[in-house]
Amino acid sequence: MPLFSKSHKNPAEIVKILKDNLAILEKQDKKTDKASEEVSKSLQAMKEILCGTNEKEPPTEAVAQLAQELYNGGLLVTLIADLQLIDFEGKKDVTQIFNNILRRQIGTRSPTVEYISAHPHILFMLLKGYEAPQIALRCGIMLRECIRHEPLAKILLFSNQFRDFFKYVELSTFDIASDAFATFKDLLTRHKLLVADFLEQNYDTLLGELILDRHNFAIMTKYISKPENLKLMMNLLRDKSPNIQFEAFHVFKVFVASPHKTQPIVEILLKNQPKLIEFLSSFQKERADDEQFADEKNYLIKQIRDLKKTAP
Repeated sequence: MPLFSKSHKNPAEIVKILKDNLAILEKQDKKTDKASEEVSKSLQAMKEILCGTNEKEPPTEAVAQLAQELYNGGLLVTLIADLQLIDFEGKKDVTQIFNNILRRQIGTRSPTVEYISAHPHILFMLLKGYEAPQIALRCGIMLRECIRHEPLAKILLFSNQFRDFFKYVELSTFDIASDAFATFKDLLTRHKLLVADFLEQNYDTLLGELILDRHNFAIMTKYISKPENLKLMMNLLRDKSPNIQFEAFHVFKVFVASPHKTQPIVEILLKNQPKLIEFLSSFQKERADDEQFADEKNYLIKQIRDLKKTAP
C-alpha cells in the first residue's frame, strides 16, 4: 500500500502548493481569493499529517518528510512573515503546525529546536509580531512554546531584542500587553539556572529598566504588589555580591515607600519588622560617605518602624 494515494498529496507537493500560493498572496493581486483557499487547504493537509485524525495516528514517515520540507524550504520563516495574509482559521492552523513540529523529538533530539537555534531570526520575527495586532496573540502562543525549550529561551534572554519586551508590555491594547507580559514572565521564570545566570550578568540593567524607569510604571505597580517579589528582594539584600545587594536595595525601597502597599506586602514587612530595622541599620556601612544612600536607609527604617497592623 503506498503511503499517499492519488487523492492525497505527499508532503513535498503540499509544501510546494503552499509556497506557490503564499507567493500569490504576497503580490496582493486579483487571484488572492483562490490562493487563500489553496493556502487553507494546504495548511489543513499539513495539520492532518502532523496531528493525525480521530481515526488514525500521524504517519511517522510522512511527519519526517514534512518536517524536512519545512526546514529545507525555509517555510517556517515564510509562514510567520505571511501570517497577516492568512485567514483566521489558517492563522490557528499555522500556530498548531508550528507548535507541533517544535515538540517533535527523535530520541533525545528536538530537530526543530536545533533548526530555530541555527535560524534565531525566527524568534525575533515572533517577538516583533506583538507590533501587529492581527497576529500578536498567535505569535505570543508560538513564542511561549519556543521558550519551553532552554536553548531558544537562552537566545531570547541574551539578545538585544530582549529589551523590546519593555515596550510591548506597555502597549495600549490591553490583551496584547497582557500576552506580552505573560511571555516575558515565562521567559524569566521557566529555566531557573539559565535565568539566574542571566540576572547575575544583567541585574542592574534589568532592574533599572523594568522597575525604576518611570515609563514602566504599570510594570512596577504590578511587580511591587506580589509578595514573592518582595521575598526575593529581601533574600537578594543578603547576596554575596555587594553590587547585587545594592541593586536589590533600590527595588526593596520601592516596596517600602509605596503608599499603596497590598495587604500581603504589609504583613511580610510587619512579620520581619525588628529584623529589617536591625539589618538596614548596619547594611553596607562601607558607603558611609554616600549621603543620599544614608538618607534613603534612614527613611526606610522609619517607614518600617511606623508600620502598624490594620484592624481586622
